[in-house]
Amino acid sequence: MRQITIEPTSNPKVMKFIADYTLIPGSVELDRNSDISEIPLAQELFYYPFVDKIFITANFVAVAKEDTVEWEHVSESLKNVIEDQLLENPRIYKSKKRELFPIYAEMTPNPNVMKFVSQRFIVEGFIEVKSKEAADEVPLANAIFDEFDFVEEVFISDNFVAVTRDNSVEWHQVMVAVRGFIAEYLQQGNKVSNIEPQKHENPVEKLINRDYTDDEQKISDILNEYVAPAVENDGGKISLLEYDAENKTAKMLLQGACSGCPSSTATLKGGIENILKQFAPELVEKVEAVNG
Repeated sequence: MRQITIEPTSNPKVMKFIADYTLIPGSVELDRNSDISEIPLAQELFYYPFVDKIFITANFVAVAKEDTVEWEHVSESLKNVIEDQLLENPRIYKSKKRELFPIYAEMTPNPNVMKFVSQRFIVEGFIEVKSKEAADEVPLANAIFDEFDFVEEVFISDNFVAVTRDNSVEWHQVMVAVRGFIAEYLQQGNKVSNIEPQKHENPVEKLINRDYTDDEQKISDILNEYVAPAVENDGGKISLLEYDAENKTAKMLLQGACSGCPSSTATLKGGIENILKQFAPELVEKVEAVNG
């Protein structure tokens, strides 16, 4: 039980209710026009019509009353309210709207990769971090690597973070912890990346520093329209890396959850290769995968 001590002040309208621990960093002053949506204690105290203002700092709550009542009639009731509220919410936070980042976890075809999805955009484009050593300029990825030693890769794209684990754990053991960590990180408004995300349009240009030929562009357009949305929904990304016109072979760059996925080869052969054969039979007879 939180113990509260009642202490009068030099102002007869103000009474202090003192706790035995620090309630809040800094201080907050509230009246009936203040936003108290995130301070349940203030909501309960203002339920009493004679409460005029509330001042919270360090280890005490100071309540200013109207002249309609005397402290001897109401101080014990307020003390009980404060004790009950501090039992439920030991810390008090300044009234400030926080941007919510609800996160849900979603399996991908790659059993080592879990996709953590937000209803809000995290970055515009994508960032792939293949190791902890490469995470210095991506604070979100760096924080994930620091917090969880089983993480091998982090892929951030649009509204999701895809995390690759090693074989030391199973996702059912750590999924809740990772989801909570990412949600809290974003909730606090921490920096996601210090580098510019790569754009989804023709991302391989950044890797091979060249423009597509007309044939390559046609293949890429088919991928973007018919394949990429489903792949990205599974936490990955697929792009045309190289095209061998003589052998009619298209090499695909797989990133995120698709990279190293056991089912990626079957997906390429059973789905993507058939799509390209259907829409561009004069160009493609075979596809190959290159893990990013």
